[in-house]
Amino acid sequence: MQLTSSSKSYWRVIVSFGLLATTVALTFAFQGGIPAAAPVMPATAIEQQLGEFNVLGSVLYVAAHPDDENSQLITSMARGRHYRAAYLALTRGDGGQNAIGPEFGEELGVIRTQELLAARRVDGGRQFFTRAIDFGYSKSPDETLRIWDRRQVLSDVVRVIRTFRPDVVITGSSPETTPGQHGHHTASAILALEAFKLAGDAKSFPEQLDYLTPWQPKRIFLGRGGRGGPGESAGALRIDVGGDDPVTGESFSSIAGRSRTRHMTQFGDISGRGRGGTGPVYQTFVLAGGPAATTDLMDGIDTTWARIPGGAETGKIAGQAIKEFDQKNPAASVPLLLSLRSKAATLSADAIVDEKRQLLDGIILDCLGLTVESAVTQAEVVPGETFTLHNTVAVRSAAVPVEWKGVRAAGMAQPLQFSESLRLNQPVSRDAQIRIPSDTPLSQPYWLREEAATGLYRVDNPRLIGLPENPPALPVRFDLVIGGQSFTVTTEPRQAETPAQKDVSTGNASNSAGRRIEIIAPVALAFPFEVRLFAPAATRSVAVEVRTLRPDIRGSLRLEVPAGWQVSPAAQSFRLAKVGDKTTLSFNVTAPAKPAAAFLAAQAEVNNRTYRNARVEIRYNHIPPILLQPTARIHAVGFDMQTRGKRVGYLAGAGDSIAGALEQMGYEVKMLTGADLSVDGLRGLDAVVIGVRAFNVRDDLASHLPGLFDFVKAGGTVVEQYNRPNGLKTDQFAPYGLRISNDRITDENAVVTFLAPNHPVLNTPNRITGDDFVGWVQERGIYYPNQWDNQWTPILASSDPGEDPLKGGLLVAQYGEGYFVYTGLVFFRELSAGVPGAYRLFANLVSLGRK
Repeated sequence: MQLTSSSKSYWRVIVSFGLLATTVALTFAFQGGIPAAAPVMPATAIEQQLGEFNVLGSVLYVAAHPDDENSQLITSMARGRHYRAAYLALTRGDGGQNAIGPEFGEELGVIRTQELLAARRVDGGRQFFTRAIDFGYSKSPDETLRIWDRRQVLSDVVRVIRTFRPDVVITGSSPETTPGQHGHHTASAILALEAFKLAGDAKSFPEQLDYLTPWQPKRIFLGRGGRGGPGESAGALRIDVGGDDPVTGESFSSIAGRSRTRHMTQFGDISGRGRGGTGPVYQTFVLAGGPAATTDLMDGIDTTWARIPGGAETGKIAGQAIKEFDQKNPAASVPLLLSLRSKAATLSADAIVDEKRQLLDGIILDCLGLTVESAVTQAEVVPGETFTLHNTVAVRSAAVPVEWKGVRAAGMAQPLQFSESLRLNQPVSRDAQIRIPSDTPLSQPYWLREEAATGLYRVDNPRLIGLPENPPALPVRFDLVIGGQSFTVTTEPRQAETPAQKDVSTGNASNSAGRRIEIIAPVALAFPFEVRLFAPAATRSVAVEVRTLRPDIRGSLRLEVPAGWQVSPAAQSFRLAKVGDKTTLSFNVTAPAKPAAAFLAAQAEVNNRTYRNARVEIRYNHIPPILLQPTARIHAVGFDMQTRGKRVGYLAGAGDSIAGALEQMGYEVKMLTGADLSVDGLRGLDAVVIGVRAFNVRDDLASHLPGLFDFVKAGGTVVEQYNRPNGLKTDQFAPYGLRISNDRITDENAVVTFLAPNHPVLNTPNRITGDDFVGWVQERGIYYPNQWDNQWTPILASSDPGEDPLKGGLLVAQYGEGYFVYTGLVFFRELSAGVPGAYRLFANLVSLGRK
């Protein structure tokens, strides 16, 4: 459980601060969780935390996406100056691409959320978000703010400012539109500047004032050190953000570099790169609001306890504690720290003061080597079940008496109350029975519980907005008396992972914290494909897999279909004896006579409760395990489509679902490796499809390309999807020359012009019209070639508003007896979204040369 800036590198417990599921203070308390067993805090870290306690300055950095943060600045502010430092990412990066796996969209956003939390654990910052959805690259802040719902996202930025209460806000970008600037970046600066002016105004977003108070930061800067920041300008403030961590001696540049390595879905594994050296690191900041600063970001801002009414004495005692702290005997500081705690308790209620009190309580526990643990044998619990919490307290110093008075948690019949005097190095345990109410909602990231609006996640509880992840499902509160003062320490039950996964960048066990408690369904439902294709009025079988997560499960399964669609049978029963048993039940679904699209949802009735959930488990070594339980549904699409050929080879790239889409189209798919690109390996195939970014991520292709080209020369067809221009494994990835650029069409509704209307790719076996480009999602295409040899025929042209048409989105060349296709059109997004026209066009690409 991480609390404060640089202390976040170390595990510890904190003092309770009320009803955890509903208080805004959760923002500070639960960013990353607490391990099953908290280690003793190193004395150097405790000393640094004392420094943090005695500093009240706060800095908030605002930008658009995961990886847009200024890691060097955050590290310097948090670890060097002991400020409360935080990063507000307006989006979770859900519209981006994935360099390490097949997850896109919401799943990618959840992964990148955890990557940001992992980065903050390294650099010492905290993490916030708005509800804005990353909808992909945008060339215009106007488009961005329209899609996001400007006022709603602005309210979220104001909310975070009022929650975190920064003295200084720094943007990662400029509000000025410049060529090549991502619209999300520009929009993030625009919203930060507006929020800076509104956060202190009680008339702005008054609905937030039920639990927050207005807060006006002192000043706001445009940070040149961040992505897309402004250039040098007269009057800009230049400061040194270099230095060394006082705990480890590691340079801030090196720490910032390690923080960046957590963004693996964006950069791949860069664990061995990006670690800077020692020495000054200067960054420039341009004032955009508030009084001028001539020497430092905090000019004129009191960052001591004197800023709090009556707080000067608290600061004085804290200074004494820092001066007298003995790294060889941290427990010797406890009596003075308890006096400091008594003094701090007399101060008026204030969000930051309350947070500092929590920090101080943690310091006292750390000095005593006092740890609490609430362990479970199984992290996943079904509503209605009862399980045991194994609660343990241990102390490693006898500097003051410590008494354990009890344990409290939701679901306990009654709190455990007792009085146990703790002895040195003699852990004491008490078990408690917990029953999860039968109507408890299943665990799911709070921003994914409801269907999202266009550009914005829906969140029913406004007090959750801004949090990086869900609060603990079951906080447990330990009541203690330490040196005569009452403490309430709140922790989260954990189940240890065995064997522990290793963090690839450090060699440490990334999951040594153990798994959080998850509320799960007794069954998990799954469809074999994301999309099921139908001809109009056709009947097709739709299979649903039911997997049990508890023994001896009986129930019935239904398939919910909207009006116009028909399904039989209406319901089917199932019985599964052992955990992990599966059964597949099939329903006959008939599509409407006219083209139509609908979501078909599965629902299981078990023990008089209806479950509609799928189960998605995501595991990567650099982040904790992720469990998602979205609605189990399939996108059924009815339309006319013809195909030619029967067998298609698929060569995977960075990750997409094209192979499944080809199977839905009726093709038999053979998965290929680079070694299969030979006459024998490709024999019997009509076409080969190459996955996205294959020539960026695969090392087994370049040497085998002659075999692929021979396949085309002999009459085969190859459809090669987009690659990025940077990081190509070979310069020759097609039989004729072409050069990839960063050109793209971000408007998914951009008008498409046919440059070669009589070409087979637009006519056989499906006649492609403008209607086939209706309903596309997110964008038209990315990384278009901007130069190519004359052998290539450009098929389409389109443009974003105000720009010249791009012609490189779909290139076709005849090579020998066959065809080679290169396309930047985002089929990997369109086919998984069930876009009929994209399927029809892709069928034509694969069918080239077939009769």
